[in-house]
Amino acid sequence: MAAFGKKSRAHLDTCDERLQRLFGEVVKRFDCSVIDGHRGEERQNALYNAEPQRSKVQWPNGKHNKQPSLAADVVPYPVNWNDIEQFYYFAGYVKGVASQMGISIRWGGDWDQDNEVGDEGFKDLPHFEIG
Repeated sequence: MAAFGKKSRAHLDTCDERLQRLFGEVVKRFDCSVIDGHRGEERQNALYNAEPQRSKVQWPNGKHNKQPSLAADVVPYPVNWNDIEQFYYFAGYVKGVASQMGISIRWGGDWDQDNEVGDEGFKDLPHFEIG
C-alpha cells in the first residue's frame, strides 16, 4: 500500500478535509503525489502570468487560494508528464472513489463535467477541486 511522503502530506494538509479524505483513500490503491494545495498570492499570480499560462485565475479568485484550499493538484506517481493517458486513467479512478465517498469534485480535464474531455480549451490534468 502506498502512502504520501512529507511534501505531499504537507500540501494535502492545506486542503479541505474532503480532499484530505478523498486522496487518503486514493493513495491506498493508486500511488500519487500531491504537488499543490493552498497557494499564496505570489505563487497564484506567477502561475497565471506564466508562459504557457498554468492558471486561468488571479489571486484571490482561485480555489487554491482559499484556506483551507478547495483544490489540490495531484499526479500519478511516478509522474511522467508525457504520459497523458495515465493522467486520464488516474482522474477516472479519483472520480470513481469520490463518487463512492459522496464527495462532489470537478477535474481540470473536464471543467464542464460533461464527461467529454475533447471539448476543453484549457486542460489542467493534475487539478481536482470541490465541485
